[in-house]
Amino acid sequence: MQDTEFRANPAIGRQDGKTDMLDPSTITEAQRTALIRRYDLAGYRDSGCLDDLTGFAAELCGTPVALVSLVEEESQQFLSALGFEERHTPRNTSFCAHAMVAGETVMVVPDARLDPRFADFPLVVGPPHIRFYAGARLLSHEGVPLGAICVISPEPRPEGLSNFQFRGLEILATAVMGRLQDRRAQLEHVQTVEESKARVADSEQRFRTLADTMPQMVWSTLPDGFHDYYNARWYDFTGMPDGSTDGEAWNGMFHHDDQERAWTRWRHSLATGEPYQIEYRLRHHDGTYRWVLGRALPIRDAEGRITRWFGTCTDIHEQKLALEEREIVSQELSHRIKNIFAVISGLIAFAARSHPGFGGIASDLRDRITALGRAHDFVRPHSPQSQPKARQDSLHGLLGDLFEPYRGDEQTPRITVAGDDVPVDDRSATPLALLFHELATNAAKYGALSVLTGSVILTVQRNGEMVSLRWQELGGPKLHTAPERAGFGSQLVELSAVRQLGGKVRRDWERDGLVVTIDVPLAAFSRPPGTGPCR
Repeated sequence: MQDTEFRANPAIGRQDGKTDMLDPSTITEAQRTALIRRYDLAGYRDSGCLDDLTGFAAELCGTPVALVSLVEEESQQFLSALGFEERHTPRNTSFCAHAMVAGETVMVVPDARLDPRFADFPLVVGPPHIRFYAGARLLSHEGVPLGAICVISPEPRPEGLSNFQFRGLEILATAVMGRLQDRRAQLEHVQTVEESKARVADSEQRFRTLADTMPQMVWSTLPDGFHDYYNARWYDFTGMPDGSTDGEAWNGMFHHDDQERAWTRWRHSLATGEPYQIEYRLRHHDGTYRWVLGRALPIRDAEGRITRWFGTCTDIHEQKLALEEREIVSQELSHRIKNIFAVISGLIAFAARSHPGFGGIASDLRDRITALGRAHDFVRPHSPQSQPKARQDSLHGLLGDLFEPYRGDEQTPRITVAGDDVPVDDRSATPLALLFHELATNAAKYGALSVLTGSVILTVQRNGEMVSLRWQELGGPKLHTAPERAGFGSQLVELSAVRQLGGKVRRDWERDGLVVTIDVPLAAFSRPPGTGPCR
């Protein structure tokens, strides 16, 4: 039976690590053998660790022989012996085998010749002619009997032991078990440490094997950021000798222009515990620099303290170059589309000069084309030089750009945009441009913006998954009745808000000015992250 069988056996020990005292008669020999192995007592006699206790037992009881016995399945071995040369004897002729399961803590045999259990034992009939025996049983903390500490004399002792000697043997048995238990605890601690080391080593080996099969470069650091591990992929990529980039030497592998940025970002993560993520150029073994994506996360203990950082470097060079190429192409196409808007506006103006009767229609059409051009220019891919001042995904930014021709002075703005901001993209920019261009143009011709004292407030309010846009004209000509019929501009507003944005339009012809309320689903303003066109 293995030790694990003993530990798991409910008759011996509990799974919560505590133990119960048990009836020795319930313990099998296989279980005793498993427990004895946990003390690892081979050669214990030669160490002399118990000789002082056996010597004191002999002195206490006035006997020439004292022994500490360990009773095994077939024999008993003596862990300490005074006045007895044998190192072990058969169990079937052992006094201690009886003592360790006796009803009392100390078994006393005044004259072995008169006791039928022992009268024919070779050690009684022959040398050393045992007559008197007294043995105190040795019990493990689980209650399992292991043997006894005993005293032996060739002279019978009808009076047995005095109370003082009886109690003394009990105390000596406790002292013996204390020392044996200390040895067991020490050995179990060593075994636990070794098993823990073996598990850690196995776990680390599994991790290293897994890390070396990954296409990414994998690394780890101590809590202070000291790099102490790189997988094989790192050394294959960089061509550096093993260990040469430990510590802080990793930063020297980056492109000179990226080193300070990478170092600053890394120190920030170490100071705050925030995840580390950055793109930088890493030196390849062929001497070139390739773009990689660096990421790292902290590992924390139960108290939240960082115990280690694990990170990866992913080669994104081809994707980076492809993205840059797409960005350049996208910028060029968008720039050409912007030029097309200008060409169309020029063609309309040229046609209007050739056909003076269509001048008004041409002017309106050219203004609408210009508004579309403004919207496109706001959301299109830009180079760093042409980037708009406002965020390109901002509804407020887009509206501010569209209303630029109506701005007025800073003290008295003609159109004010207030309320919540909403993300926009190229999909919603066109209908929004047509919608608000028409409202602003009509206000400039007939409404609040047609007089110097008039103004418009556009309030944006987000309500869950809907966005309400309230266009309110103030200070313009007083309104008496609603128009009898809707013009082309009104139809264009309906087309943009309802058909293209999926919203609803309500007009209120209040005496102080027109109020237009447009309710649009939030999803109509921009695509979910990661689903838009590459830019």
